[in-house]
Amino acid sequence: QVQLVESGGGLVQAGGSLRLSCSASGRSPHVYAFGWFRQVPGKEREFLAAISWRGDSTYYADSVKGRFTISEDNAKSTVYLQMNNLKPEDTAAYYCNADLDVKVIMTDHGDYWGQGTQVTVSS
Repeated sequence: QVQLVESGGGLVQAGGSLRLSCSASGRSPHVYAFGWFRQVPGKEREFLAAISWRGDSTYYADSVKGRFTISEDNAKSTVYLQMNNLKPEDTAAYYCNADLDVKVIMTDHGDYWGQGTQVTVSS
């Protein structure tokens, strides 16, 4: 199992940037693939980005491609989501997700979730 804790959310103006962090702990976190999702009240959770367990492959939803970047620091067991040129429609709760298979994260969602961190983008 792996435990996930997100941080880095907050209030930012449109056009600004934020970096979210997801700290992973537990048994062998480095063997997991990770992803980021977001959710707005009343809507389904939306896949944003994923990174393979080796960190050598990344995947993005079209809605964030070119603005968001997923990366990881295996030494710190931390996954990041750098978000640039933020828009009011990016306002949501952002969640870290983990699974042994990155394809599961991309097509559905992995088995493990963090508690979420709120991002609010003002216009």
